[in-house]
Amino acid sequence: MKHFLELFRTYPKHFRVFCVYWFKGVSMTPNFSSTVDPAMDSGLLQDPPTKARYVRFGPFHIDQQRQLVVRGDTRLRLQGKVYQVLIALLQKQGEVVTRDELKQALWPADTHVNYDANVNTTVNKLRQALGESTEKPLYIETIPRKGYSFIGTAEFSDVPFPPAVAKSQTPGSANAHAAVESADSGAQRSNKWLTIIIVGLILAGMLLGAGAATYWISHFAPQMRHSAARNVPCPAGNAC
Repeated sequence: MKHFLELFRTYPKHFRVFCVYWFKGVSMTPNFSSTVDPAMDSGLLQDPPTKARYVRFGPFHIDQQRQLVVRGDTRLRLQGKVYQVLIALLQKQGEVVTRDELKQALWPADTHVNYDANVNTTVNKLRQALGESTEKPLYIETIPRKGYSFIGTAEFSDVPFPPAVAKSQTPGSANAHAAVESADSGAQRSNKWLTIIIVGLILAGMLLGAGAATYWISHFAPQMRHSAARNVPCPAGNAC
């Protein structure tokens, strides 16, 4: 304490300046922390909402680490920007991804291209790869004068999803398969009976024709022969 008083008497001006800055520093500490936190928050907002490696929607499976998109057993060869648009839409599924956001994600600021035409072309290529159209969108909906939105349901996982074949063993699909088989067997039985009926009609017609011919030969043929014999003229000089 004695040294502190001596310092105050020896350097009064410097001590007062030190005290002023010390108190201001304490009072300004909260303001300093508030200016740093927003910068950190903005950096966090730039991260994707999920870092899961695997994504699944409809029949499509995506491996983000390998940038691989497959449908069943078929691999879709998406170009770089087409794949980037798909991932951008999936990361904000159900929300609107503006055209400006797609521009910033696909092209650097110093790139000189027709952004609107290139965005349209890239989204159309993505729609073709997914097998949909603008009239009946299944996954990508156009928001007029704003951008696009992913309207499907995407699932994210850190482990691979089970093969799609497992879904075919559900009770509903089994019942549908049984119904199809039953319909096929019913159609085969109906075709079999139709063939039998046609053959039976043909045989009945043949028997009816044979019976009619036999009846005609046995009843009408002798009469015709008798009539023909009576109409034959007698030779000259012979008594008929």
